Amino acid sequence: MDPLFFTHYSFLGLDPRNLLDDYASYWEQNVSQSLINMNYCIANPRSFIGYSADCWGLTASDNQSGYSAHSPTNDLGVITPTAALSSLPYTPEQSMKTMRNFYYKLGDKLWGPYGFYDAFNLTYAWWADSYLAIDQGPIVVMIENYRSGLLWNMFMKNPEIKAGLSKLGFAY
Repeated sequence: MDPLFFTHYSFLGLDPRNLLDDYASYWEQNVSQSLINMNYCIANPRSFIGYSADCWGLTASDNQSGYSAHSPTNDLGVITPTAALSSLPYTPEQSMKTMRNFYYKLGDKLWGPYGFYDAFNLTYAWWADSYLAIDQGPIVVMIENYRSGLLWNMFMKNPEIKAGLSKLGFAY
């Protein structure tokens, strides 16, 4: 149970929709990883305040003590908007519900001039006042991949990518 950045960063350009090898369907793997992360937050085994079906997302981000790779196995009570929002292609209904909650219910503390702040922890009443490009970028890219597949389509048109995937034994 890794932080969701493994599911996002590797697939900002590389299109997982039909990507297969001897080990996995990468689309199914990414959907499953996103749902595991969300369901862990819904179950909330450590009883953090705020975790729910419309407030989830564990991945690397700032936190009240510095920076950490938040995940179900390293849960410090920190929700990072990029986790659920960058999962939009994999969990569209769940991610949209969470985005609406972040904006309409938590937006007075979570939304700033450049979008969602990096992270928050309701248990400790902590709110980041920072933006990290490495967390902001995947939100924009994955929203567009969900909307139109633009970045996936552009990346996958590259003949070097196709040649590399073929040499590595991927079907795409």
